[in-house]
Amino acid sequence: MSIYQHFRPEEREFIDQVINWKEYVEQNYAPKLTDFLDPREQQILSTVIGKHADVKWEFFGGAKGTERKRALLFPEYLEAKEEDFQIKLFGIDYAKKFVNIEHRQVLGSLMSLGLKRGKFGDILIDGDVVQFFAAEEIADYIRLQLESIGKASIGLSELPFENAVAIAEEWNEMNTTVSSLRLDTVMSALFNLSRQKSQLLIQHGQVKVNWTAIENTAFECGEGDVISARGYGRAKMITIEGKTKKDKYRVIAGRKK
Repeated sequence: MSIYQHFRPEEREFIDQVINWKEYVEQNYAPKLTDFLDPREQQILSTVIGKHADVKWEFFGGAKGTERKRALLFPEYLEAKEEDFQIKLFGIDYAKKFVNIEHRQVLGSLMSLGLKRGKFGDILIDGDVVQFFAAEEIADYIRLQLESIGKASIGLSELPFENAVAIAEEWNEMNTTVSSLRLDTVMSALFNLSRQKSQLLIQHGQVKVNWTAIENTAFECGEGDVISARGYGRAKMITIEGKTKKDKYRVIAGRKK
């Protein structure tokens, strides 16, 4: 049975990469550290490698509850330690009285340095405290290059992990029914929007499923999918519980603002 049939066609490339990482560890008896992976990529990696006797894996994102994590694949005789994940936590120093810094501004400024998204972990914001995790191999480059966010001049300070802002991971559960698993239909139910509004958001590239922008309104959602719509927060398809007598899908979902 092909491993690919459990996943969507567009995920094949990442699956092949995971298989290559696993083979690298097997052939070289050496650990392999990945970039930061989103939760869907973490799920694929753990499914593809499974409970494999020769290759073990662990995830770490710098703090408890982080969404984006680096994976370390290693031979069974090794143990993974925090420092093996090579992650740095940066605090952003700025004129808090005069400036408000948002998540999207931090991400935009980091991406404008010409680095891949995979080199950065979670961006943490709590009131006026702004922090982010980054891969150790680009830490010096960030220190040199990142001088402003939005219109604000900034400074960076490296912090110990225990200083990371606490992350609240709370989904408000809800039960609903949907006539189909099309993305526009599911969005309408989960975000309480008209079908037309859902379709517009999707077509304008403002909707992501599992951290990937989806512009196809007929895209089929599945169990475990995380759907985010710009301005509306996030929802998660926790379980699909079968069908009602009227042939609708019963769904338990979570909402996060």
